[in-house]
Amino acid sequence: MRLKDILEIDFLILLPVIILMVLGIIFIYSAGASAASDSNEYIRQIVWASVGLAIALVFSMLNYGRLHKFSHYIYLLSLIPLIFTIIFGQDVFGARRWLRIGPLGIQPSEFVKITSVIFLARYLADTRRSGKSFIRFLVSCIIIFIPMSIVFVQPDLGTAIVFFPILIIMLYVAGITIRYIIFTISCFLLIATLTLLSLWQAYIYRKPLPLIEILNNPLLTVIILIIFCIILGIALIGYLKYRKPYFYWMMYVFAIIIISLGVSFAGRMFLSNYQIMRLIVFLDPGVDSQGAGWHIIQSVTAIGGGGLFGKGLLQGTLSQFRFLPQKSTDFIFSIFSEEAGFIGGLIVFSLFLIIFLRIIRIMKTTIDPFAEYICTGLLSIYVFHFIINVGMAMGIMPITGIPLSFMSSGGSALISSLMGIGIIQSIHVRRYLPQTL
Repeated sequence: MRLKDILEIDFLILLPVIILMVLGIIFIYSAGASAASDSNEYIRQIVWASVGLAIALVFSMLNYGRLHKFSHYIYLLSLIPLIFTIIFGQDVFGARRWLRIGPLGIQPSEFVKITSVIFLARYLADTRRSGKSFIRFLVSCIIIFIPMSIVFVQPDLGTAIVFFPILIIMLYVAGITIRYIIFTISCFLLIATLTLLSLWQAYIYRKPLPLIEILNNPLLTVIILIIFCIILGIALIGYLKYRKPYFYWMMYVFAIIIISLGVSFAGRMFLSNYQIMRLIVFLDPGVDSQGAGWHIIQSVTAIGGGGLFGKGLLQGTLSQFRFLPQKSTDFIFSIFSEEAGFIGGLIVFSLFLIIFLRIIRIMKTTIDPFAEYICTGLLSIYVFHFIINVGMAMGIMPITGIPLSFMSSGGSALISSLMGIGIIQSIHVRRYLPQTL
């Protein structure tokens, strides 16, 4: 990269990212200050931040157009360690998400999000003039659902869910017919509703409800699915023979029901007990206030206790006396808000907003569809991580283990986030130059 290119780097993205990382390191230090066993966690974060910034610089120097040529190889190669993790990964709370290489732990799913975005961006860019919206939609779903399914089986519900906004937002920006996007959103919402209803009835309401009892019965569920599949088949035959719109919409509705019911039922079989409890306490933290609900209760208490200006660094009651578990990872925003207060939280919100707006600007100014779609996918990751992590800290989102980008402790998440920033910087520098058109 020439000196001119370095000066063209978007510092309005880079500076907020660096500030967020510095804040993250400071409050990771604060989180571990009361425990000798955690006292070096902030040092590891400094190392990861330094490595991540170096990687981001390398990616910003490289021409992002090269990713187009090798995207399918990168995508397939990234699936190998993901599958390897299921078999040989480190078992933590019944989940295999980490590959242990000596003293280092790597979470492959964090990097697969990036490779999936790049590969999907290439496919959508290469087929943008094909006009076959359904085929583009179907292939895009396959590209995303393969890694999403593998991650879910680990099981890692939080990371698996991140693939959904990637798919939806990239499809929308790529101009896929809106009814296919609505179909996907409807499936997701119905899957979530059926899953939460089942858990609510079993653990909170604790009274028989006929409809939900039927959905919890494996035999009846299979019978219902078979009946709906028969109806779907009849509608398909009717549509192929008569081409009537009502046959099409019958297929549309019953396909949503079949997919949602089947995935919801199968998904509950893969969810670990602690993941089930996380969903339950989201509905009612009081169900297990001394167990799974403890996280949400203490997190909300910490944020509320920070007041306007916070209690000061190293002065947080819940963080320093270790009332709040996973405070340097999932709940970094909670300890930050307790010690920095509402004003500190507002600063973090503002820094993320600047990053989001700058990425949107790059999306709008680049002349390369491939680059535009990459920015779209990466933006969806950052926005979703922010909404879910801050939301679960406030108790308005279920606990899913999604880290807060640039701030939460963890090497894989931080490096993958900075890798995305490096790619965005490469696009920004070359936004007016045709690379893959």
